[in-house]
Amino acid sequence: MNIPHAESVSLESLVEYQSGQLVSLTIAQLPNINIILFAIDQGAQGDAINAHSAPGDALLQILDGAAEITIGEKTLTVKKGESVVMPANVPHALAAKERFKMLLIFIK
Repeated sequence: MNIPHAESVSLESLVEYQSGQLVSLTIAQLPNINIILFAIDQGAQGDAINAHSAPGDALLQILDGAAEITIGEKTLTVKKGESVVMPANVPHALAAKERFKMLLIFIK
């Protein structure tokens, strides 16, 4: 879904920044797994994902830029090439430290 098959591809190139927007592209959506790319611009409406919790673990990989990620009481700055796991049922939130792109793999 939304990604070429049997081809080498840069995930970062599949989603583009849009001024003041949060842009997403679903790569896979199945009952127990969602894989989504995001491009989140800084300093405008849509530069954050408000605090929420989810019923499964989520692996987040920063593809470009940097995000401020709060998991429970802990706040991290995660940069290009770095990853973090957001555990199930723990509130988490994301904000653009600078504009960033990320790959999110959510497993229920």
